[in-house]
Amino acid sequence: MLKKKLLVAALVAAFAAPAMAESSISSNVGFVSDYIFRGITQNSHNPAVQGGIDYAHDSGVYVGAWGSNVSWIADSGAVASGSVTMELDTYLGYRGAASDVGYDVGFVRYNYLGDYTAASGFAKADTQEIYVSASYQFLTAKYSYSLGDFLTVIDGKGSSYFELNANYTLEDAGVTLSAHVGKQTFKPSAADIYSYTDYKLGASKDLSGYVVGVAYTSTNAGDSWTYADAVGGKWGKGVLAVTVTRAM
Repeated sequence: MLKKKLLVAALVAAFAAPAMAESSISSNVGFVSDYIFRGITQNSHNPAVQGGIDYAHDSGVYVGAWGSNVSWIADSGAVASGSVTMELDTYLGYRGAASDVGYDVGFVRYNYLGDYTAASGFAKADTQEIYVSASYQFLTAKYSYSLGDFLTVIDGKGSSYFELNANYTLEDAGVTLSAHVGKQTFKPSAADIYSYTDYKLGASKDLSGYVVGVAYTSTNAGDSWTYADAVGGKWGKGVLAVTVTRAM
């Protein structure tokens, strides 16, 4: 864990050193009633405390880290011994715009902290992805591609997630409406039974610096045991989740 923190600090320092006047650092902390990632609960439908820090340079380069408590790895039976209760994502990317179209390319590593041994038939959960996105006005399309073992799936290289997002702000009301659809595809072919589509509709509003959001998420991930008979109930079932986030 210390090495990961030092890596993030070193990246921030490297980009910050040339011109601090052309950079910004931001952070946030929040609470969510159910941590949903790509339509699937990460805490067996229990609450989570989350937070992150980001560094952005005017050139378009950014780096950051984000964390949350999780339980899905142990709850899925993927742990033979030990424990893992925290996710720490670290990422690095570049964003910019060409005419009216914005773009973003980057790398993210999902780190699951803890001293544990993966159960037979499972890989450790740590996952690396590259991603690219394009945005126009309030619409964004994003594609993510796994570089190796994918969220406990052995030989998961090539697993991918394609998503379409819309975020539209009602200026008079100060409310942002959001809509999302995503398709998670698993590799190798033997793991395709885990593939699914997820959907989300939500709204959020800034209340004196606290962004309060509510979103309904659902999926068609119901056939495999992993999603249907998991701890805490169906992991991909329709869920209404509330979030409260504060920028620091």
